[in-house]
Amino acid sequence: MAAEVASPESRPRGGDSPIERAARPRPWRELAALAATLALASLLTMGYLRTGIQVTVTIDGHPRQFRTHQTSVGALLEEIGLEVHPQDIVSPGLEAPLRDGDVISVRRARPVVVEADGRTIEVRTQSRTVAELLQEVGVALKPHDLVILDGQEVSPQARLADDNPQAEDAPPRIVVRRAVPIHVEDGGAPLTIYTTQATVGEALRAAGIVLYLGDRVNPDLASRVSAGLRVYIERSRPVTIRVDGRTIKTRTQGETVAEVLAQEGVALLGKDYTEPALGAPVADDMVIRVVRVREEVAIEQEPIPFETVWRPDPELELDHRRLDQEGRDGVTKRRFRVVYEDGQEVGRTLEDEWVALEPVTKTIAYGTKVVLRELKTPEGTFKYWRKIRVLATSYTAATCGKSPDHPRYGLTFLGWRAGKGIVAVDPAVINLGTKLYVPGYGLGVAGDTGGKIRGRHIDLGYDEGNLRLWNQWVDVYLLAPPPPAHRIRWILPNWPKERR
Repeated sequence: MAAEVASPESRPRGGDSPIERAARPRPWRELAALAATLALASLLTMGYLRTGIQVTVTIDGHPRQFRTHQTSVGALLEEIGLEVHPQDIVSPGLEAPLRDGDVISVRRARPVVVEADGRTIEVRTQSRTVAELLQEVGVALKPHDLVILDGQEVSPQARLADDNPQAEDAPPRIVVRRAVPIHVEDGGAPLTIYTTQATVGEALRAAGIVLYLGDRVNPDLASRVSAGLRVYIERSRPVTIRVDGRTIKTRTQGETVAEVLAQEGVALLGKDYTEPALGAPVADDMVIRVVRVREEVAIEQEPIPFETVWRPDPELELDHRRLDQEGRDGVTKRRFRVVYEDGQEVGRTLEDEWVALEPVTKTIAYGTKVVLRELKTPEGTFKYWRKIRVLATSYTAATCGKSPDHPRYGLTFLGWRAGKGIVAVDPAVINLGTKLYVPGYGLGVAGDTGGKIRGRHIDLGYDEGNLRLWNQWVDVYLLAPPPPAHRIRWILPNWPKERR
């Protein structure tokens, strides 16, 4: 028998060894006989083993050493329990004689299952790649055919696994899925594709043909593929709908704008409209705008300013006023029909206008009764008929803006020589030629005007070289006699205003 050269620590497993059985207590005579027998057997075994030859057997690249009395390679392999199949490669051959120190190489064939063209082929092979194996079993690959190795799509040049060539229970399985031609008309453009997929949808996806929402495919995507099948794709058109502040991007088979809106459930109400119109034909990448139209009735009101009427009252003293009737604004109302598109006003039409509240006129009575009063001053007692609060400034001929060589240098509006006692006034407030008295200045006469002298503003004249600067509010007294009624300004302006 052949014995594998093993390490001294190795021992058989399971059950007692002969030595263990011999170690059990026995009668001394039996023990002596047993010991003699064991010694003889040991000597014979050692002699047998030492007389055998030592060889190395490399199985699928894994070397092992054996000592044997066999005379041929085949006998040795049978002795060590290695089953050899016709496709296995043994070197040297099975009939070759054994010599001490020989190295025997065994490369076992792999069991493989091939499924192709409705057949299942079980084979043992030395082929290293899928293509070599298929050629070996007579299965020719065509362009577009699909090769699947243990459930994974692989290239025909994929290598077969080197490990565990004797996996009898689960050998590698190679499936050849034949490609069949199908004819596709994509929007009127014909093309032929070869596919190994089972359904129309899978075949189109594998061919890189992208389908969009709304595209129609006949036969449907779940239909089984068969050689020569004709597939028709009716493409939808991409459109964009802008409605109610939203943007809807979709695809459609609709022929008109109305059909697209119906497809997306967009309804028009009242005077809503679309751009383009509902009957417009659909084009690729069309943008459809839905305009929401809303009408409202708006009531607007506008105040009617009241009028102010001044009424003279001869019983009321000059520069006194009395409010006889308070004024109140009226109200005008207008009714408009307002049109909104997408929330923005685009037009309004006046439908009606009426006075909802009449204004009330404000009536003020002003005094026209002139009363003479006395004014005691350092210069004496004077009678005056009117006292006016004014802003007083001062000037000389040199400050009037004219050069000394000007023909009217130093002359007033009335042609008088400017100087102390001449007062510039607004003739609409104080008549020119009116005598007046200004506390702190003295007597004067309204004999000049000025471009900036307006309203309640007077300019006190001084001789050159004796100017006293004024810029203050004072009371000016208009001395008697009063002018005729038609030359009296009954209602004085209220500007400039004194700051208190």
